[in-house]
Amino acid sequence: MSLVYVRSPLRISLGGGGTDLPSYYQSFGGFLVAGAINKYIYLSINKPFGQNSILKYSEHESVSCNADIKHPIIRACLSLFDDLGPIEITSVADIPGGTGLGSSGAFTSALLKGLYQYKRQHISDFDLAELACHVELNMLSEPIGKQDQYAAVFGGLTAYTFNPDGTVCAESLKLSDDVVDGLNDNLLLFFTGFTRSASNILSDQKKRTEMLDPDMLNNLHYVKEMGYRSLEALTSGNLSKFGELMHEHWMHKRNRSESMSNGQIDIWYESAINNGAIGGKIVGAGGGGFLLLLAEDKSLLRKTMKSFGLREVRFDFDFEGTKVL
Repeated sequence: MSLVYVRSPLRISLGGGGTDLPSYYQSFGGFLVAGAINKYIYLSINKPFGQNSILKYSEHESVSCNADIKHPIIRACLSLFDDLGPIEITSVADIPGGTGLGSSGAFTSALLKGLYQYKRQHISDFDLAELACHVELNMLSEPIGKQDQYAAVFGGLTAYTFNPDGTVCAESLKLSDDVVDGLNDNLLLFFTGFTRSASNILSDQKKRTEMLDPDMLNNLHYVKEMGYRSLEALTSGNLSKFGELMHEHWMHKRNRSESMSNGQIDIWYESAINNGAIGGKIVGAGGGGFLLLLAEDKSLLRKTMKSFGLREVRFDFDFEGTKVL
């Protein structure tokens, strides 16, 4: 066992988000399109000098027994491996959690990939993504979906089908270089300054879906259809249509929960649409984090968002997924 470095990409959802929760796909099947981006969570795993396990993330832990670790994901992941003994894990991120870019799924995927490498064991991409989902959804009972773990592991621009039996089909989008370049050039990401817990918003969605709330189900059915239409627009190279679908998607998504948006986000979004954006949405569960916009006039849009004090985070797509460095 020796020092291991691993990284896992964050993601943006491009259509169909919210249909990856078991409360929905187990009855109706889910579908979405996601893109991994070159903003990462990095982990190092090593054997510590002393007898305690050392964990360095936003906090610092030193424990004599791994079962006493406070960080729930680390504690759960370590419990899956026999005879690990003391271990040192350090985590850093390009972008903090709670911002809608799938950081917990990326973190879990990176940690599991690193632990398998540390133990000199192999795990396939599908098994890695499923194990990460098992940790978060089953072991930790988080009311989330499978998008983040799969998007982190597989990387790239990918369509995901979530079958009622729990299996997932991942299909890399067959896009021309011009379309990929167009997305890279014209999708702009702005930080709202708000962070939030996805679990709080998704708990409400989960509860209402399980109760067969007709408004929630119709919303998710429609958003899933938006996912298919977004895929069609992308594969046909019609980025303007894709932008219009982003706008339509957001109009439906924001009606899913009172926590999905707020007055300030609505002002920013309306100003974006009136000043160079074709469409956009809050990425992730909603309530804050990042505003993703497809621009037809990048200069005007950037100037407008800057006037509100919003920070742009420039990115490219990541096509490598979770990997050992």
